[in-house]
Amino acid sequence: MEARPGAGGAEAGEVPLLLAELKPGRPHQFDWKSSCETWSVAFSPDGSWFAWSQGHCIVKLIPWPLEEQFIPRGFEPKSRSSKTDPKGRGSPKEKTLDCGQIVWGLAFSPWPSPPSRKLWARVCPQALDFSCLILATGLNDGQIKIWEVQTGRLLLNLSGHQDVVRDLSFTPSGNLILVSASRDKTLRIWDLNKDGKQIQVLSGHLQWVYCCSISPDCSMLCSAAGEKSVLLWSMRSYTLIRKLEGHQSSVVSCDFSPDSALLVTASYDTSVIMWDPYTGEKLRTLQHVLDSQLDYTRDVHASSLRSVRFSPEGLYLATVADDRLLRIWALELKTPVAFAPMTNGLCCTFFPHGGIIATGTRDGHVQFWTAPRVLSSLKHLCRKALRSFLTTYQVLALPIPKKMKEFLTYRTF
Repeated sequence: MEARPGAGGAEAGEVPLLLAELKPGRPHQFDWKSSCETWSVAFSPDGSWFAWSQGHCIVKLIPWPLEEQFIPRGFEPKSRSSKTDPKGRGSPKEKTLDCGQIVWGLAFSPWPSPPSRKLWARVCPQALDFSCLILATGLNDGQIKIWEVQTGRLLLNLSGHQDVVRDLSFTPSGNLILVSASRDKTLRIWDLNKDGKQIQVLSGHLQWVYCCSISPDCSMLCSAAGEKSVLLWSMRSYTLIRKLEGHQSSVVSCDFSPDSALLVTASYDTSVIMWDPYTGEKLRTLQHVLDSQLDYTRDVHASSLRSVRFSPEGLYLATVADDRLLRIWALELKTPVAFAPMTNGLCCTFFPHGGIIATGTRDGHVQFWTAPRVLSSLKHLCRKALRSFLTTYQVLALPIPKKMKEFLTYRTF
């Protein structure tokens, strides 16, 4: 693995700077013109590990931060030593996971382990101990492999999908419910507390399912397939809530805001749509090219979207498109606040404490970029806190002024 250093630090409105670029080695036994894509990258929720599907069946687990010469001060995780190494075995070491199949999806479990897991261990002593941080990998043959991050040990192999497992998502609450999205046109729900038991199959898509995202309040699941609409499911009853229609081509990526009040979807039609998931209302469209340049008769456009993600404080979005640009958008503006040139981008994710965006490319590289580091206003912090437990309908029912309701429901754009 090679690393290329860059500059450091970024404030809101500045051009993202390349902090570092990781490149896989080049073993001679592989044909490096195929299967080298980095389809997925992920930070652990506590910011102590970075997972990189570097192509050719290999996942790299890298302790964060990277070496000091690559990552500037201020981008370190919080309390890594106490969480990733509870038994005092020294600094975490980089791990190489050989998954045996092309890796498409990655997902870390949340910290910390909940009391319910300990209760289940008492009821069923033979169950696996998942008190550690784990990583789920979705594979080309439909299998899902579950790994212990600290040791790199394989814990479980989940079988059920009939085709590529394209995306994975854990419930943020820490109850170890895992959702998988597959080219077999289904989503499957797994309970890792019960040895990976499959508890539900969600059917409804007519095309490959590209992406799945669980709302931070664990109430909703959004799934995007090769269709012009996305499906919104209840995570309580595992039933369909509604279909969101508005795109002109296949939707390939989706993400919820940190307070669960907003949902964004990205499509090959070169647009990102911001929705109210509770009402199904379309709040805003972020165009990556002018309408006059669009040709909806073509499935794939030169500016087709590949990935969209919310920043951890919920004030920014990052998008990766086929026009070789990483864009950063402020929540309340219709045009990007920053651009960065990147070639063959496929995916992106924010560092959980802000300030960094990681992107993966078709040639197996990972790039780390500076992202806006801002102090959230008191207004936004209050809105975020309230919307974490109030639905749009509950806000609208409050005896408060109309302008306050509009602000709390993101209708002031």
